[in-house]
Order: sequence, then C-alpha cells, then structure tokens
Amino acid sequence: MENVFDILFAHIQKKVSLTVEDQQHIMRFFKPKKLRRRQYALQQGEVCTHISFVAQGLLKSYMLDEKGNEHINLFAWEGWWISDFESFIFGSPAKLDMDAVEDSTLLLLSKDNYDRMLAEVPLMERYFRILYQNSLATKDRRLISANSHTAEEKYALFLEVYPVISQRLPQHLIASYLGLSAETISRIKKKISAQRP
Repeated sequence: MENVFDILFAHIQKKVSLTVEDQQHIMRFFKPKKLRRRQYALQQGEVCTHISFVAQGLLKSYMLDEKGNEHINLFAWEGWWISDFESFIFGSPAKLDMDAVEDSTLLLLSKDNYDRMLAEVPLMERYFRILYQNSLATKDRRLISANSHTAEEKYALFLEVYPVISQRLPQHLIASYLGLSAETISRIKKKISAQRP
C-alpha cells in the first residue's frame, strides 16, 4: 500500500515540505479503501464521515433532481480530494452522492483523525488552507463561467483546464458537469471536427 501514500505525499510536497518523520506520522491517520466502478463512496442523507484522497481512479460527486437527472458538482481523480464538506465538518446529512467512475483507491481521513493530524502536524493545516483557497477560486471561476460563457466556451474551457480527464470521461458526464445536454456536447464536437483542416 506504500505506493498510494507516495501519490499523497507527492501531492502534499507541491504545497508544503514534509520530513520523513512527518510522512510516517501522517500515514497513521489514513485508511486505504478500494471502490469498484459505480460503487458509492457516499449517498445523499448519510453523514459524510471522511474526506477522501484519490490515489488511483476517478470519482464524481453529484445531486439528483426530482426526475433522477444527475447534476455533477465535482470530478476527482489522482491527487484530488473529495467530500461533502458541509456534512463532514458539521455532521449534517449529506446533500451529495459520490461514486466511482472507474475502479478507484482512496485514502480515507476521518473527522477525528483530520482534527488530530492538523494539531499534531501543523504543516498539514497550512497545506489544507492552500487547498481551500484554491477550491474557492475554482468555484468562483466555475460560477462565472456558468453565468457568462456560451456552451461552446464552457466546453472549450473544460478541455483546456482538464485535458487528461476529458479523455477518461463519457460525454454525458461532461455534459452534466457543464450544465449542458449530451446532444449539445455532441453538436459542439461535430462543429469542432468540421472546423479542423
């Protein structure tokens, strides 16, 4: 299981510098978990007891509307964290469903272990603060895009920001994330293909 922690520490080291002792200490707080494709990590109404680091694979978090349509909030792949954060922090029922788009390996961090880790390894508090700042900026950017860009611009921006992940996702999931229909994505792709020399 060492290699999944290598992925975690490679991600953390981009933000803060940990000693080998720090890393060994941090490993104690995490519990590895494997998910099969389409297996739930969390279901709406449950309390989210962990935040999850994606060591391998790809997950999505989403809400279902009254017609059963998915509205995707987030994709998380290697090096990303995923959670229903409100539920995790306050112990309230989750508003989001989370499941695996691909077979995945997660590193789970419980609320108690999260609090203990931040207290015992202060650099991790700084690491999470940087993550939260980046997350807020990303949410603002997404909100602005949703309200001001055309369907073509939204799709082009998604491909530009997430070039690798766009190859791993079915068209209907990208459409759901962008708030577009699968037919609209199909039309945009045909248009792009027709414009290529």
